[in-house]
Amino acid sequence: MLVAPRNHRHRPCLPSSPTTTHKHSTSLRIRNTIITPDDANGNKTAAASNQPTPSSAGRIKRLVLSPESRIKLNALPDRDFYSFPRFVKHVDDGFLATLTDLYRDRVRPGSEVLDLMSSWVSHLPEEVAYKRVVGHGMNAQELARNPRLDYFFVKDLNREPRLELAAGSFDAVLCTVSVQYLQQPEEVFAEVFRVLRPGGIFIVSFSNRLFYEKAISAWRDGTAYGRVQLVVQYFQCIEGFTEAEIIRKLPGSSGARESKSPFDWIFRFLGLLGGPDPFYAVIAHKNFKPVYE
Repeated sequence: MLVAPRNHRHRPCLPSSPTTTHKHSTSLRIRNTIITPDDANGNKTAAASNQPTPSSAGRIKRLVLSPESRIKLNALPDRDFYSFPRFVKHVDDGFLATLTDLYRDRVRPGSEVLDLMSSWVSHLPEEVAYKRVVGHGMNAQELARNPRLDYFFVKDLNREPRLELAAGSFDAVLCTVSVQYLQQPEEVFAEVFRVLRPGGIFIVSFSNRLFYEKAISAWRDGTAYGRVQLVVQYFQCIEGFTEAEIIRKLPGSSGARESKSPFDWIFRFLGLLGGPDPFYAVIAHKNFKPVYE
């Protein structure tokens, strides 16, 4: 497991004897810090006269989901559900080709990449070299089989959404066909914001396939449009993400054959008639969208 270095706060050291005092003043000035009288609890309060106001970037502005909308049909621990490795691809080849092209276009060579909620394949373009790719998932056997990962760690984000990774340590974070399982998406998106460098990109991709019993209620009950908007709201609830960009590639949008059989709707309802998986991606950047020449 990767362990992030802890951030230590250093309190300013005040000289034992101030250089200037005012006989009739209730406060004294030491360099750029004003020490005010005791507060109601007997503590000294200090205000830095020329210190910048702490940024609110990365904070959760509001909760998107209600308690009811976070519920899963299968309430058993996720670690048990994912304990058995599944060496399968959960979407079709067309979806994966579109995803790899998107990564090729948006994730720059030499980047440091976090593949969140990953498995035995990351779908990154094989010909592109990255500085490092760190994987996160729920099954160590799957992650160990992933050839693109330099490191990986196993963690249940629904129990503990905190990422044990240093702040500002990645240029890109990826989440592929897994966002529907997050029960605390606001906190996870805030953590992604924290570990991204300024200008870093977060790409969330998904289709209409899922482990139905493990998806949250808001996702199960949502339409395709509603699910896209739900992910957009996840980005919007975090202070500092840029306006979300939506990419769609839907079956039939490029001249796919439309069957006129009156029985097709029955076959589709029963899962006996397949079709291309729809592709959706929602993308945003930390603080700003970089412009490259």
